[in-house]
Amino acid sequence: MITARLVYKIAIIFCCFLSSATLFSQSKKQLELEERRQELRREIEQINSMLFKNKTKAKSQLSLIEDLNHKINVRSNLIKVTNQQANLLTREIGVNQREITQLRQDLETLKKDYADMIVHSYKSRSVQSRVMFLLSSNNFHQAYKRLQYIKQYTNYQKEQGEAIKTKTEALKVANQKLLKQKEDKQQLIKENSVAQAQLELERKQQRELMASIQKDLKSYTAQIQTKQQEADRIDREIEKLIREAIAKANKKAGKSSETTSFALTPEAKNLAASFVANKGKLPWPVEKGVVKLRYGDQPHPIVKTATIHSNGVRIATSPGAQVRAVFNGEVYAIIVQKKGNPTILIQHGNYFTAYKNLGKVYVKKGDKVTTNQTIGEVFTNSATGDTTLSFSIFKESTTQNPASWLYKM
Repeated sequence: MITARLVYKIAIIFCCFLSSATLFSQSKKQLELEERRQELRREIEQINSMLFKNKTKAKSQLSLIEDLNHKINVRSNLIKVTNQQANLLTREIGVNQREITQLRQDLETLKKDYADMIVHSYKSRSVQSRVMFLLSSNNFHQAYKRLQYIKQYTNYQKEQGEAIKTKTEALKVANQKLLKQKEDKQQLIKENSVAQAQLELERKQQRELMASIQKDLKSYTAQIQTKQQEADRIDREIEKLIREAIAKANKKAGKSSETTSFALTPEAKNLAASFVANKGKLPWPVEKGVVKLRYGDQPHPIVKTATIHSNGVRIATSPGAQVRAVFNGEVYAIIVQKKGNPTILIQHGNYFTAYKNLGKVYVKKGDKVTTNQTIGEVFTNSATGDTTLSFSIFKESTTQNPASWLYKM
């Protein structure tokens, strides 16, 4: 009888352990999904604030549909993550319902055993019957064993009573958790319904704008090419300056001017090593922003025959946004072109960061700057209301993906 009870208890403990492990794993995933969902919601708020707030500005059709496409992508991701959360909650609810069923069954078994013990105790409740039970022993050893049995039986009754109390409380907590999960799921479904409706409206606007653009595709293709040429011109100037910096450093160190890598001083080596050590943790060059264009070659989202070449990232931000140095370094150059806005180039050993499309510049060539120091202000186009910073990272003259360097990009 004792062995059977022991096996039963071990089985219950094992089942509870598996259930707890599963729920812990799912809860951790749920927290990750909730964090991602909140990030996407904040991004949509920033998109609305930075790209769609000022409707009186005469944005070009091309710029408007680019912004709308970005917003649709983010909202689609939000809906996807919310669906994942709802599906995970459905699985968690199923696990909890099975746990509640098991708890109820365990509680019924405990109550039945306890009731049987109470009946047995009632029948043998008199002190006389216990004394007789002891006195009828054949020897002292048997009497001692019977006394131990009485004590164990009494303790077991108390344990059963406590077990019933614990199981009852666990059942209450499980029921409350289940109700909360069902409420959370309904809230997610409700939010997703609103998001789906909003997405349909945005897709309708997208189709209307695309229809308008298709009527004059050549003109829009020319606009894209002009914008690309302007970006390429600035990038060529930056690359030229970096090559000059490499040649200058190598000449000073007595090395060949043909070498494509820097001859660094001990101080510059330490700075570069520190820059690399902070990869993935560097602050954004603006306090708040939305990445409109990512790094690398990519097909244009509207004119499929056009290709966008991006040496960095394009970040939309708010008018008057301050530009910050992402790491300690020295201002190597302030680039000013006839048909463009100023660019600041900062050197960090054999690494460079470039901050393009500035309206104001607060530093000069040769200035030492520190992480998060304000170095300028992003230019705001008075006609369209767009405030966009282009940001690049170089190792020597080779471009790097800023998403790998900046925190949570």
